[in-house]
Parts: sequence; structure tokens; C-alpha cells
Amino acid sequence: MTASTLITLATCNLNQWALDFDGNVQRILESCRQAKQRGASYRLGPELEICGYGCEDHFLENDTFDHCWESLAQLLEEGATDGLVCDFGMPVLHAGVRYNCRVICHNRKVLQIRPKTAMADNGNYREGRYFTAYSTPAGSSANFPEKHLLPTTFFAQFGQRDVPFGLYHLHCADGTTIGCESCEELWTPHASHIDLALRGVEIIGNGSGSHHELRKLSTRMELMISATRKCGGVYLYSNQRGCDGGRTYYDGGAMIVVNGRIVAQAPQFDVHDVNLITATVDLEDVRSYRASNPAFGIQAARKATEEGGGGSNALMCDDIHLVFDPRNTESLNKNRPKITEESLALKIFAPEEECCLGPACWLWDYLRRSGAGGFFLPLSGGADSASVAGIVAVMCILVTKASREDPEGDVAKDCRRVCRQDQGNSLWVPSSPQEMANFVLHTTFMGTENSSNVTNSRAQRLGDAIGSYHLSIKIDLMVKSVLQVFQITTGHMPRFASRGGTMNEDLALQNIQARLRMVMAYLMAQLLPWVRGRSGFLLVLGSANVDEGLRGYMTKYDCSSADLNPIGAISKGDLKRMLVFLSKEYPGFEVLGEIANAPPTAELRPIDAATATAEAGHSQTDEEDMGMSYEELGYFGRLRKIARCGPVSMFRKLLVTWSHLAPSEVAAKVKRFFFYYSVNRHKMTTITPAYHAEGYSPDDNRFDLRQFLYNTRWTRQFAVIDDIVAQHPETDNDKDKND
Repeated sequence: MTASTLITLATCNLNQWALDFDGNVQRILESCRQAKQRGASYRLGPELEICGYGCEDHFLENDTFDHCWESLAQLLEEGATDGLVCDFGMPVLHAGVRYNCRVICHNRKVLQIRPKTAMADNGNYREGRYFTAYSTPAGSSANFPEKHLLPTTFFAQFGQRDVPFGLYHLHCADGTTIGCESCEELWTPHASHIDLALRGVEIIGNGSGSHHELRKLSTRMELMISATRKCGGVYLYSNQRGCDGGRTYYDGGAMIVVNGRIVAQAPQFDVHDVNLITATVDLEDVRSYRASNPAFGIQAARKATEEGGGGSNALMCDDIHLVFDPRNTESLNKNRPKITEESLALKIFAPEEECCLGPACWLWDYLRRSGAGGFFLPLSGGADSASVAGIVAVMCILVTKASREDPEGDVAKDCRRVCRQDQGNSLWVPSSPQEMANFVLHTTFMGTENSSNVTNSRAQRLGDAIGSYHLSIKIDLMVKSVLQVFQITTGHMPRFASRGGTMNEDLALQNIQARLRMVMAYLMAQLLPWVRGRSGFLLVLGSANVDEGLRGYMTKYDCSSADLNPIGAISKGDLKRMLVFLSKEYPGFEVLGEIANAPPTAELRPIDAATATAEAGHSQTDEEDMGMSYEELGYFGRLRKIARCGPVSMFRKLLVTWSHLAPSEVAAKVKRFFFYYSVNRHKMTTITPAYHAEGYSPDDNRFDLRQFLYNTRWTRQFAVIDDIVAQHPETDNDKDKND
């Protein structure tokens, strides 16, 4: 009788929270319970799932390692691994060295600890600060493995003293082989899955901690699809999903890929804590796929020869059987997924959808975990604050939908608690997203004599459409009071430039309006719950976009200063596209399309009726103030950060990209950008924590590590640019292009 080669596998998204050991254990237990309920014999979890990926410098504390072992013992004690091979992620201190590890367990026994071999140290990642990349000691093999001594409690509870530690794979009694690849290793030139496949490993699990960035998911998927299309095999990907306490949002997207085909995919954005997916696979398909590729056979045979024969890296697990026999009635499970020969269509969101869905889920995690009673947002009627309001509206849509689908579920419980409707045994859920928004979103238009009726109207209509608790106030009295104090103190009263004042006076008058809005925002955030007869406090939301941060086009300690900023790493162009998308996607949100098409304006100077436009409602516009367009800022930002360009190399590239401009004009634009970037860089040191979404974010705190005191003349750099311009004299053709 031919042995069965059918196996059911599970992987998941988990919304883990850094250092929330008890909560993390419960979410892991739930994923294991669901895996068993669907007939799976193998379950993969995210990277560092037991402690949470974002512990950062807490990884330097021995307490973190001790609590992880306590959590692992709890998982074993509560039966998470009974009848299920579980691949957990946790840090391990081995021989005095900290490693980022996969810990594979079955039937209350630790089978293997597999350390990570490549650290993620780019962008937001700092793994090399906390962990060491593992290298196999000379002479180590599966027959003579390096051993890790387990905590003494494991011997007392489970009768186990030590466990193999190293780069091995499991070889089960039924011939099933399982290996590990950890997050960053997939992205390296010599990825771990290549050697695993050549050694005959058929199932590879990748527990990851990969955060969201606009347009990134397709690249991640392509790597996994390519890995199994080239080498064959079953590739499982697990990822954390949610805000685990920092600026990044881990965007899930767990999937199972077989021979280049995606057979299961979990949501990228969601408000549930656990998303588990399963697939039933015929391992014979993997063996046949590989055997049909002569090049694979040649390289696999060469690999075996180099390693002195196959199996030198395999840990034999003679008591573990993972496949099931469909003819055996005991193996029948109505919840077990059927085998599919078709490939799932990739679910990849457009950037404008990512802009609202990712930050919406991030805000929900932050709101429910902070204990706050909602948000306060200064709503100006412009694109940036409207984008933040739209993101909160999407949050309410997602949470309301999940709550109404399962009024007894965890999302509904969190919703009742946040909305302060959790008293008694009520199963209250919001009847609509607008009802929830009225509980959690508080918006206020803070106008002055310089504000237009157009933006006030837009703010009011947007508040009505979303359902927020909206107020419209004038802060002129505050502005005049501060200026009177200044006049009494100094004997001088500043004037706007249009009324005979200097530029310093003009800027000071603009800035005091902006800063008083910040003061008023925090007063409102503390007292509005009291005004409405409710308990708690509100989180203040900021609304400065990535381009304004890059250019420094914001007042330090104005309304860009807040508790959270969901759009701080999103470009103006993407935000406008998001507003248009929301206006078409959700009935009643048409005002967002109107706002998207209006010229951006700060409304901090007196209105000049002669130059004010109907669309803007004001004579002052952002792009005129900045001396550059938002589109140009996008070019500058991507070249500065993503392409790693200084002034000279940026100028050289833009000479080609902007070939319709004269070299001297390109040079002037580049110089203007670097002047304002450097003179305003200090503002990034106090920037509000922002959702990370864009690769050219200027966030000084974690992502974009640069000085904040510059020589703003850039003497050497600008001199080189001038030399290049001199070598490219403007021709008549150049001048014609500029006319």
C-alpha cells in the first residue's frame, strides 16, 4: 500500500504587542487551537512572537529572555503543541550571546532551536544592535549537534535538559522534512531556502516581522513565489500584524506557496488579533516538480557530495508523523481545507488604499491599547487634516463591521470599552460607522480672522459626513491677548508684511496662530470628555505630511505637534489620491474629493481679495510659500533618502530627469531644497511619532538618522554644482524651453 503524502499546514498573522507576554501567549494559543481545529499538523508563527518583535532595547535585558522561557513553558503546559509541530519565534541567550531564534516544539518537547543567520539592519531595523548573526561552529552536524541547556524548570516540568542548537532541519518518521528561514534571510543574495531545498527539505517556514511600507507587499510576494518556482517546495510565511508599540505597522499577509503557486493568503490589513490560514498539500507534487528539473537534480547531488552525503543536517524525529491518510476515518476533518491545483489571485491594494487601511488599523491598535477614549483632531478643511479624518473614518468602518459580525468577539469588546459602552452585560455595538465616530472622533475648526468661509464650510461638512463631534471656534481672542502681552512688555506691535511689517514680524504672527492652535488642541483633548459627561482622555492627532516635514514647512510646536500622526510619512500626492478614492468608495464622503482638488493653504496671513481664488478661498498657498511644488518635493525626498544622493549627485540626476529645464534652473531648485531642508532639520528632532509608510520619511527619531545642525551654505557641494552648470552653458533652446 502506497504511503500517504497529504499534509495540512497552518500559518498566521498575530497582532502581538511588545512585552505583553500574557496577551501574546493567549494569541499564540488561539492560533494553535484554530490550527488543530482545521486538521493541521504544523503551525508557523511570526518572528519573535512570544515577546513581540518591537522590544528594541528591552532585548538587552535578561528579564525579556526569562519571560520568554516562562511563556514557552506555559504554551507547552497548556497543550499548544499536543499533536501539533509548532514553530515559535523568541530570543535565546546561548553561550552568552543573544540570538533571534526559531524554537520548534512538539508534544511538550523542544525539538530544535534554530538561530537567525542574517540581521535586518536597514531602515527601521536595528537587529544587529540586539542580536548576533549565527555561524555554525566547525565540526557541528546533526549527528554531533551543538546543545543548548534549557532552563531547569523544563526538566522539572517536561523532563528535558537540553536541545540541539543550530542550522538543522527536521526529518520526520513519515519522510516529511521541515526547515526554517527567518525574515531577512529571504532577502539576502544567498537565501537559506536555497540550501534547504538542495538538501531535500520540502516544507520551509519563514517567521517574519516585516512592517508595512507603501508598494512593498508585491516585492515580498515575488521573493516567495520565485523561491518555490525555482527550487520547488512548500513555503509558509507568517508575519506579525498591527502596531506593537511603535511607529511601524506590521502588515500581516501570511501566505502558503507551493511550487510557485499561492494557495492561501491572509489579510494584509485587519482589526482581528488572529488570522490563521491553512492549506492541504500533496508532498508528491513537490517531489515530482523537483525531479522534473534536471538542473535542480545536478545541484542537489553536488550539494550532497560537498557535505559528505545527504542527511548530515537532518535531525531525525522518529516519533513524529505529519501526513494524514484520507482513507483513515480518524483523519477525516470537515474543517480541513481541500487540495487545490489553482493559484490564488494576489490581493494587493493600490497605494491610495494602503494609505488609509494601514494607518486606520495602526490607530485602532494604539487607541484600544492606550486606554484613551478617542481622538481629537484640529480640522482645517484642508487636505492633510481631512486625510487624517478620513483615516479615522475608515477605522470606524472596519471596527463597526467586525463588531456587528461578532458582537461577542474581541473586536466588539474593545469597541465597547473604547466607546465607554461596556457597563453591565450589554452586547452593544455601533449601528453605523458614524455612530462610532461620534464617540471616538472630536474635530474642531480653529479659525481666525485670516481663515476663509470656504475651509470652514468644508470642515463642517466633513465632520457631518464622518459623524464626528464637531465644533467651530475662533481663536482671535487668544492671539490678540498674547500680542497685547508682547506689546506691554516690549512697546512694539508686529505687523504682517502686507501691512508694512518685516518678514520676521510676518512669520511671528503666522507662528503664534499655529502654536495657539496646538495649545487649544490639548486643552480640548483633556476636557471634551468631561464636557460630554464621559471619562478618560483624547489622543491628539497631527496632520503634517512627509513632504512638509522634509522641507520643514511647518511651525515647530504647532498642530503638527501631537500624540500621533498617521500621515507623517505619506506624500501629498498619495494623500490627494487617497481622498479621491475615499470620495468615490464611500457614499457621503464626496466632500473629500472637493478638498483634494483645492489648492493647499495655511491661511495664516490676511486674505488678499485681489488674488484669492474660489477653490482655495485664500490668497496664501503652500507651494508659493515653499518656493517649490509638492511634486518636486517628492523627487527631492526619494533621491535624498532612497537613492542616497547628496546635493551634487541629486543635481546630476535631475539634469536628466528635468531635461526640459536649463541647468541653472535645476541647480537653483536643488540648492533651494537643500537650504530649507538643512535650516529646518532641527524640527525633525521633535516631530510627532508618525506611522511609517514611505521610504523617504525624514523621521529623525528612528528612520532617518542625520545631524540637525548643518552648514546651510553647503559651500563645497554648491561650488561643485556651480562648476557643472558653468560647463553646460544655457543655449537658446534651453531658454525657449523656459518661456
